[in-house]
Amino acid sequence: MSNFLFDEFDPVSAKQWKQKIQYELKGADYNEALVWNSPEGIDVKPFYHGDDFPKGCSAIPGTPRAWTIGQSVFIDDEKIANTIALDAVNRGAEVICFTAEKEFDIPAVFSEFPFDTTPIYFEWHFLSEAFLLLLKEYLTANKAKVYYNVDLIGNLARTGNWYHNLKQDHTILDNFLQQEPSENVVSVDSRLYQNAGATTVQQLAYALAHANEYLNHLSDSDTIASNTSITFHVAVGSNYFFEIAKIRALRKLYGALASEYGLSEVCHITATPSKRNKTLYDYNVNMLRTTTECMSAVLGSADMVLNRAYDALYHKSNEFGERIARNQLLILKAESYFDAVSNPADGAYYLESLTMEMAEKALDVFKTIESGGGFLTQLKEGTLQRKIKESAAKEQALFDSGALKLVGTNVQQHPDDRMKESLELFPFVKTNPRKTLLAPIIERRLAEKVEQERLSHE
Repeated sequence: MSNFLFDEFDPVSAKQWKQKIQYELKGADYNEALVWNSPEGIDVKPFYHGDDFPKGCSAIPGTPRAWTIGQSVFIDDEKIANTIALDAVNRGAEVICFTAEKEFDIPAVFSEFPFDTTPIYFEWHFLSEAFLLLLKEYLTANKAKVYYNVDLIGNLARTGNWYHNLKQDHTILDNFLQQEPSENVVSVDSRLYQNAGATTVQQLAYALAHANEYLNHLSDSDTIASNTSITFHVAVGSNYFFEIAKIRALRKLYGALASEYGLSEVCHITATPSKRNKTLYDYNVNMLRTTTECMSAVLGSADMVLNRAYDALYHKSNEFGERIARNQLLILKAESYFDAVSNPADGAYYLESLTMEMAEKALDVFKTIESGGGFLTQLKEGTLQRKIKESAAKEQALFDSGALKLVGTNVQQHPDDRMKESLELFPFVKTNPRKTLLAPIIERRLAEKVEQERLSHE
């Protein structure tokens, strides 16, 4: 007997499969009955076959050999931040992601920190050249692996203002790059676009155009180095296979862009579950949502995955919520074999097809942005904000009509749920009237209107 069972069977072509499907449909139209068109304009077929596999597909550049588990720590009280970080490392976190809104006591935050084994990521809500240089001196002395993640344009898109002004912000970045010629300085936070309601293709195109602004500036200012790379932060939604393909497509797109500048095609990608589909009521369902979203991030080959706590909408950071979020990733990695291979999606015809089609559509949008003056120009003109609002409105309409379902919120509600007394945080869009250079991109959850109505009747 042959050791290869399938060698005894004749191969079945894509044409033969389609003929069989059409026969079983008994006269129904194949496209109308089985082909689904996504909001991005991608036709999803009922089956994918090697005969239809896109020709000329190249490998995904920069696929990591392993992914790491991140833990977010907000720096308010330095001693508390230090305690939380050390505890997280002891309980399985492999990366600590610090968020800072102001300058902090550096030695206090990093007291007894395991620099030799645990990389450090930052997210900044302020920009100070003197503080960055002081931080760099301290972390360099401790031989820390650091991703500084300076994103001037991301702050502009999120708040409507530069940290200081365009010239001063870029001067700070240039000066810091001269002192720290590392591939781990500049970042692009594309989470904003997903959380505001942009389609998958828009997220990719805007992230690429966002990155191109930095590469253009660094090239013109002669601060670009051969090892210059960019860290992308992405938010992962609930469309399981599309989100896997999105991360893969981002690597392909950045690789093509970086090669035009003579840079390494490899980028660094961190992923976290989306805010957009998270809910206040029936909040335990958020654990199911974040689990599948983290799975998409891992299978899409993100370098680092940072989970979102199931109660993050209404509870302040707490030990239980953070432990559950971290344990979700530990289970995926240590018990579900999600670290067994470095490129699990390679060779899956559906994912390869989605990756190529998303990349091609995003590249078309990117070219339109560049022909319109570039990312900053279109941001200042309000073009990008308008397009995101249009996409968000379409998705919101699907949710409002019930076509897009969130269990426990617009379907299968638990009428006895009460949340008003449990709110430690304000879970809705906050308004802060202020003068801005441009209209900021606003993150908004799909369930906000429904939840506000339910809260008003408690």
